[in-house]
Amino acid sequence: MKFPGRFTSGFILMFSSCAAFADAQLDVRIKPSNSELKSNIEGYVGSLGERDEQALERFSVGAVEQAQKAAQALGYYQAQIDTEVKRTDKDLHLVLTVEPGEPVHLRNVTVRIEGDARQLKAFKVPKSEALRSGAVLNHGRYEDAKRLIQNQAARYGFFKGRFVVQRLSVDPRAGVADIELVYDSGPRFSLGKVTFSGDAPFDEDLLKRMVPFKEDTPYDSELIAELNQAMQSSGYFEGVRVDASPTDAQGRVIPVDVQLQTRKPRTLGLGVGYSTDVGPRVKANWTRHWANAQGHSYGFESELSAPRQNVGLFYDIPLDPPLTDKLRFAGGYQYEEIADTDSLSKLLTVGPEWHSKLPSGWERVISLKWQREEYRLGNDEGLSTLLMPGISYSYLRSDNRIDPHNGYRLQFETEVAKEGLGSDANVLHGTALIKGLTTVAQNHRFLGRVQVGGTATNGYKSIPPSLRFFAGGDQSVRGYDYQSLSPENSDGDKIGGRYMIAGSAEYQYSIAEKWRIAAFVDQGNSFNSLDLPSLKTGVGIGIRWVSPVGPLRLDLAHALDDDGGIRLHFSMGPEL
Repeated sequence: MKFPGRFTSGFILMFSSCAAFADAQLDVRIKPSNSELKSNIEGYVGSLGERDEQALERFSVGAVEQAQKAAQALGYYQAQIDTEVKRTDKDLHLVLTVEPGEPVHLRNVTVRIEGDARQLKAFKVPKSEALRSGAVLNHGRYEDAKRLIQNQAARYGFFKGRFVVQRLSVDPRAGVADIELVYDSGPRFSLGKVTFSGDAPFDEDLLKRMVPFKEDTPYDSELIAELNQAMQSSGYFEGVRVDASPTDAQGRVIPVDVQLQTRKPRTLGLGVGYSTDVGPRVKANWTRHWANAQGHSYGFESELSAPRQNVGLFYDIPLDPPLTDKLRFAGGYQYEEIADTDSLSKLLTVGPEWHSKLPSGWERVISLKWQREEYRLGNDEGLSTLLMPGISYSYLRSDNRIDPHNGYRLQFETEVAKEGLGSDANVLHGTALIKGLTTVAQNHRFLGRVQVGGTATNGYKSIPPSLRFFAGGDQSVRGYDYQSLSPENSDGDKIGGRYMIAGSAEYQYSIAEKWRIAAFVDQGNSFNSLDLPSLKTGVGIGIRWVSPVGPLRLDLAHALDDDGGIRLHFSMGPEL
């Protein structure tokens, strides 16, 4: 097919014109090298887009103006900038050659706060090295200082504050600049009455006890955030909105309105799991999150596995403050087969517990527990009744609750019983647990664990299994079966010990984002005498996969002190 000559020529001309356009590249060259200035110029000039040589030549005039602004922003007011358009085989380049020259230095710097904020220690005057006499002028640091002052004023409630002086004067020829910033904060606003709205069916007294500040407290936006977090963490609400706008202030008092949307009152949870200690297990729980206007709650939780079955009931009453303190009435029943033998325990417990979180971060539980335990340990059978007041403390510091990289956990617990006061024996029972985790250079993780326990009594034969100690298993000494480390009677039955110690040292190395390999050594035992106890040692290797509910651990461990092969251990959950 033939085309008319005019159409053909037009087609060739259009094709040639399109071919002349290409993505242009910016090439900034600083003499001497200055990476901060280079990056700032590239940011000011931006992308060049598709341009031919003529368009790029025209654009270069504006590029020089932007480069000058970028240089001046960093204190270079005498910069010499040359431009050149270059073509390579594939691209066009706009080359900016920059000689910065001597930068402008700060001479006189005054940054001052006036008004009520001057008396507030938390209100910080910007004192960075970039704002000291002799420093190179940096317009960004000057603007940062202004924003820091304004942000603090907004946080601490100085809503009528203003800059009465904000001056930056530059003498490029002399190479000096002066800064003067004077901020008059004006009066500080305060937080007024907190009111609640929405569908929350609770007594106002309960809601007020969750408020982390008193009426007429000086304004602090962090208090508003704490109020929101308090309502969210109460467990009563699925929607929380806190309004405290300065525009609604009456005088200098800001009313606080909290809008609440109550959560569904009941939840049911079901779960399945597996560990080599107890094998497959099923867990279930049901909770009534609020039962009345006073915020009481109750529920049950249970766990079923081959060696152990238990069910527990609880009823909680919030105290003051309700977010950290509560009175719990708890009861439960547990059936357990001990140490993979004919030994067993049937344990019934009931009693009150006072839960509280101390200002230091420690969680404390003071309890009075009555327990009745029917048991068989080898050929010995018994029925134990004990009334035991107890106290426990626990502390967790962790940078991530699911998969921490650094942190530690401390737990201490003790309980006592007096013969004749609801108990058939004198008992002093205590345990302690210390765990630590640290990560070095992102991929190297080191874990340590130490557990100890002891029981003092005037009649050890009448002490039930729940107060005796067994070692071995996934969470104790790997390489040994669950509860297999224990003193034995004359028939070879595991009967538990007065004391227990177990420790572990583990190293993990990250081989991928969610995968780690591990090597470990565990040591421990349970025993009846503190005179040179015989400790058992297990060593092994393992692999970790970080799941949404915490690491899954698969370990191969070898017991060094007993005849036997390699034991497989599987467990899951957070490291701390």
